Amino acid sequence: MNTDKWAYLDDAMVASSKKTIKELFAEDPERAKKFSLNAAGWFLDYSKNRVDRKAMKALVKLAEASNLKAEIEKMFTGKKINVTEDRAVLHTALRNCDPKARVNVDGKNVMPAVRAVLRQMGDFSDLVRQGKWKGFTGKRIKYIVNIGIGGSDLGPVMANIALTPYAKRYLKFFFVSNVDSTHLAETLKAVKADQTLFIVASKTFTTQETMSNANAAKDWLVKKLGDKKAVAKHFVALSTAAKEVTDFGISPANMFPFWDWVGGRYSLPSAIGLSLMLAIGRNNYARFLRGYWKMDQHFRTAKFERNMPVVMALLGILYSNGYGAETYCCLPYDQYLSRFPAYLQQMDMESNGKSTDKDGNPVEHVTGPIEWGEPGTNGQHSFYQLIHQGTHLIPCDFIGCCKTHNEIGDLHDKLMANLFAQTEALAFGKTADDCRKEGVPENLVPFKTFEGNRPTNTLLCDQLKPETLGALIALYEHKVFTQGVILNIYSFDQWGVQLGKVLAKGVLSDLTAKKPSGKHDASTNQLIARYRKAVGR
Repeated sequence: MNTDKWAYLDDAMVASSKKTIKELFAEDPERAKKFSLNAAGWFLDYSKNRVDRKAMKALVKLAEASNLKAEIEKMFTGKKINVTEDRAVLHTALRNCDPKARVNVDGKNVMPAVRAVLRQMGDFSDLVRQGKWKGFTGKRIKYIVNIGIGGSDLGPVMANIALTPYAKRYLKFFFVSNVDSTHLAETLKAVKADQTLFIVASKTFTTQETMSNANAAKDWLVKKLGDKKAVAKHFVALSTAAKEVTDFGISPANMFPFWDWVGGRYSLPSAIGLSLMLAIGRNNYARFLRGYWKMDQHFRTAKFERNMPVVMALLGILYSNGYGAETYCCLPYDQYLSRFPAYLQQMDMESNGKSTDKDGNPVEHVTGPIEWGEPGTNGQHSFYQLIHQGTHLIPCDFIGCCKTHNEIGDLHDKLMANLFAQTEALAFGKTADDCRKEGVPENLVPFKTFEGNRPTNTLLCDQLKPETLGALIALYEHKVFTQGVILNIYSFDQWGVQLGKVLAKGVLSDLTAKKPSGKHDASTNQLIARYRKAVGR
């Protein structure tokens, strides 16, 4: 890795460590305005960070020295930046709303195929939503079960919950991902076979967890309806494996393709989003994609110092590689975004959880942070204590919406008051003198003193809508990409998840064989033996 550029991080650290957040606000009455940005329906206030103009300029130089502008263009124009898998990375093409756009991969424009799949999805969703798609017995579809895992599950789950106000309430949605039989069993208890549509999301139609659940669901359906022909009316596939899909019993006409340049955790705006389109309709889905596109355009064209994803990425680099922050917390103050932190966990940690740089050498800096979070105000009554007074530095993103979809008394005012108050408390804290002025007994002063100087970003939109959700997802996608470029790692492969999958096949054979091989380590052999004894093998 070229380490010269990291001198800019050292410069940023020198500048940012000189004054506290409280001191920075005291010396500049215009600080809040100066350290705020607008993009694609979102307002970012990053003034409650340990940075001044000098620190931000140094961080921007770090981005420039990392050749970020050129790397952005490589991604948007279809260059094969996923080098270890020899693939382009074109989730941005899936939401490109320019009707004249051309995006080439291996000399071929992919946009006609992208638009064809969107039309196919739209036509199908219209049939289901209008009750024209009938099940095997002639009944309309009421229950929709998405069977996937990882990016084929987390994105659809998160987005379906987030856009509940726009959903067709007659349709009931379920998501099965875990190969734990309980996940499927409890779902099947809640649906009726003759009114259920299963969406099987697997590019290759070989993903172990997904296909195990899909085959079990198929067996259940056939048993309930008494005919294998029923499968064609109750299953569709998100895949490109035509033979495997046909062998399963699904008509190729009901196969919605996506491409190898679509990474799983970035696949929501592809055919993987079919369940979302079924829920909110093709028009709202188009608005969802437009929100993505607006943030894409901002990321691609805005100067780095005014570029929302870049600014957030640089602040993250500062805290993880400058201040030694090991974790990062996402705190949405909107119940509809309850699964957004889990979605970000995969996006960030699977992308940048790497220890090898692009040259095949051990990385020299801290890569992806441990990401976590919960909706506010729930977190305030559990882990906020650690953020406020613990020994760990935990940068936080607070996400809020000025308007609620569900106005009940003053509940939303109270929710937002808590959001703003928490960022204020984390930034400014409470001194020992403040406590004494309030009459706190001297023996309790140390316990009621808050250091403050805890960094936060605040993201606000007017209301959570299809457009604003799409833009929010794109914001974090590009933040993660930017950090990967600066860290000189490949963000779009995930070789680390493969080893466990390979080993699981060998373990499975030993769990079910007449006699286990005993080829594993002593601990694993012991666990296999104990399991076999418990289940009577």
